Amino acid sequence: MRKDLHPNNYRTVVFQDLNDNTTFITKSTAASTETIDIDGQTLPLIKVHISSATHPFYTGKEKLVDIEGRVDKFKARQEAAVKKRTALINKAKKSMKKSDNKQDAVQKIGTKSISKRPASTAANKKPIKPLVEKAS
Repeated sequence: MRKDLHPNNYRTVVFQDLNDNTTFITKSTAASTETIDIDGQTLPLIKVHISSATHPFYTGKEKLVDIEGRVDKFKARQEAAVKKRTALINKAKKSMKKSDNKQDAVQKIGTKSISKRPASTAANKKPIKPLVEKAS
């Protein structure tokens, strides 16, 4: 075994859940500058945002605890993306309407209307060959 493998500062500490002020006394190496008096002892205090007392998995309650605002930032990004998408769609629709209006104006000015497809006539039609020839 190597010497000094395990930490020397393994001591009794108090973990306090900030949501409902539940305290747990356990051993840890986590550093802390705060202390708390419990049962006549002064112990180091470590504050946590979520513990087994408030975690939805252990409590069975859906409770959203967001200290850093991550959910709000995500929702803001989603709303911005939706607004940008709708703006692009509206811009595309607007440009399509303008181009359609320009084509209509050109067709009205000219003497003939310009059609995109040639008119189908009997001369343009080719006979369709059957895939399988009939046996006589």
